[in-house]
Amino acid sequence: MKDIDKPTIFEKLSPSNIQLYRKIVQYLFLVTVVLIGIKFTMFVSQLENGIRPTVARPPGIEAFLPISSLISLKYWLVSGVFNQVHPSGLIILLMVLATAVLLKRGFCSWVCPFGLLTEYLNRLHRFIFRKNVKLPAWLDYPLRSLKYLLLAFFLWAIILQMNAVALEYFIYSPYNMVADIKMLHFFSNISNFSLWVLIIILVLSILIRNFWCRFLCPYGALLGALSFFSILKIHRSDDTCTRCQKCTRTCPVDIKVHKTLSVISDECHACLKCVAVCPEEDTLYISASKRKAILKPWVYATAICLLFIGGSLAGRLTGYWQTGISNSEYLFHVQNLAMPFYQHNRGEVPAYNKEAWLRMMKKIREGQGAMRQAHGDAKPLNTKN
Repeated sequence: MKDIDKPTIFEKLSPSNIQLYRKIVQYLFLVTVVLIGIKFTMFVSQLENGIRPTVARPPGIEAFLPISSLISLKYWLVSGVFNQVHPSGLIILLMVLATAVLLKRGFCSWVCPFGLLTEYLNRLHRFIFRKNVKLPAWLDYPLRSLKYLLLAFFLWAIILQMNAVALEYFIYSPYNMVADIKMLHFFSNISNFSLWVLIIILVLSILIRNFWCRFLCPYGALLGALSFFSILKIHRSDDTCTRCQKCTRTCPVDIKVHKTLSVISDECHACLKCVAVCPEEDTLYISASKRKAILKPWVYATAICLLFIGGSLAGRLTGYWQTGISNSEYLFHVQNLAMPFYQHNRGEVPAYNKEAWLRMMKKIREGQGAMRQAHGDAKPLNTKN
């Protein structure tokens, strides 16, 4: 006999089942990230074996170069040059910043793979402790300031300390040109110290819910600050609210939703769990203003997907998606990766002769000749020199 309480497939796919759609979006982005990682690993592996890559370098790998992208953003603003070293990194950064302004911190709960991992670590936390353990306010607030201190350091070092000359010196440096490969090597050849740091963060993330996202992630701090300017907010209708507190109990970042008429916290990830569990129709909703222009949750899901799809398409159409570093240059970089100017020097770019370096890169690109078209390499680097 059919269980009448069991939801049908059509009920599960109902536009009102926002958490199902959020999971679908999260896993689609996770699969995309995994495929990018596999493809980039194959690309680098062929280079390390002295083979001209037959696998195209995935531009999306530049999403993991936020510092380089932030430097490129300031350089673009002060010089008007959208550099071709890691252009998709800047495009992706702009997309992420746009989500914060338009859709609150939706990136954290809809797109970020670590945000998805955090949700499963939170489940493990609840399984171990049989409840959600909260830190006392006197400890929680100081710890939450840590991510803003980290963000302030990066903004001070890049926005305030680096002028156009210093920005350009970094962007076209040997170190920045192989930042994607160095990032891969960080994980594939991880040091004992780095491994233990990751293990400690993982353990702390189990013991303390949202440890990385809540206390240490400078990216989240930036998005949280920008989310204050978001046109969307989660609103609560006091007239129809029954004070059941389901919204507060389900909130993964412990916002007291039932006590506020508009959620303006920088910790709100716009996961819409509170909206999903509210038993009273249109009592909790996300909109640009109270009781007006209420955004259906499935529209939010569509909007965040279209924003990233549209951004990547815009990058492709404008020619700012594929790197301007040719396969021949990448082969040269990998073969000489042990040289000092490819190494990190205590937060500073190792000294190099920029003009001579760019001339040599130009010769390598030109030496590739007709093979550029055959292998589909991107256009040359965009530099003033």
